[in-house]
Amino acid sequence: MKKTILSLLVLLSCSVFAMAQSLEDAVHKLDGAASVKDYEALEKTFVTLTAQQPGSWLPWYYAAYCNAKIGFLYQDDGDKIEPYSVRGEEQIGRAMSLLDSTKSRHELAEALTVASMVNRTRVFINPMTYGRKYGSISEKYLQQALQLAPENPRALYVRAWVKYYTPKMWGGDKSLAKELAEKSLGLLAKDKTGTTPHWGKAEDEALLGKFK
Repeated sequence: MKKTILSLLVLLSCSVFAMAQSLEDAVHKLDGAASVKDYEALEKTFVTLTAQQPGSWLPWYYAAYCNAKIGFLYQDDGDKIEPYSVRGEEQIGRAMSLLDSTKSRHELAEALTVASMVNRTRVFINPMTYGRKYGSISEKYLQQALQLAPENPRALYVRAWVKYYTPKMWGGDKSLAKELAEKSLGLLAKDKTGTTPHWGKAEDEALLGKFK
């Protein structure tokens, strides 16, 4: 009987380790993703991992992030974006539903940042039609993220992006965008790797590259 219980515990430990390893592998691949094809493939991987880790917010978070990134890559081709926005919205909602808002402030700030990005992709579909509605929702989520975690480098990056691309008459400020992206990049140097959200370096560098 003892041998049976011991075998089951070893099997369970191996299974938990394999699932954690799979998520870590996927996040590692995400660090090098750059194209729509890359993000599409990884989104499928993260969705598969949600079934293996039903209590974890991270697979849903990363699946939503992949769809947000695709929306940003297609921002000049709005007709292609809507399916990704719809999936991203559902996925980030599932991620947030797994978080305790009273105990997981930093995790919730990460999810709200991606929620802001997902809603920003809806603006790309048709700025004239969707800009007012989804731009406001995107801004609300970003403000909530920064209230929860003012030093979150990914929320600061999104704020920098918004300041850079918003016309000056509507609150855009390229100097502030540069300042925020530099601050975000500095904070990213302190981020942990592994499965913890740590993206943003490439995004900050791309934005700062526009000032050269």
